Amino acid sequence: MFFKKKAEKKTYDKENKKPVIKASICNGEQVAGFQDIHTGAFEEVMLIRDSEDLYKFKEEYGISGDIDKIY
Repeated sequence: MFFKKKAEKKTYDKENKKPVIKASICNGEQVAGFQDIHTGAFEEVMLIRDSEDLYKFKEEYGISGDIDKIY
């Protein structure tokens, strides 16, 4: 009740997928997820409302550095 549960480290297929942020041109909505390198298919993971959400996404999956944006 008083203690926060530790965030579990999640994994993704680093050989076939890359982390990206899909941004809408119309309303600016951003969704973090993974794009298949071979097919270009996008898998949504979470909605990004602010920099704190982006930080959480990067922490959960152990991502360092910048993430590409796709439109």
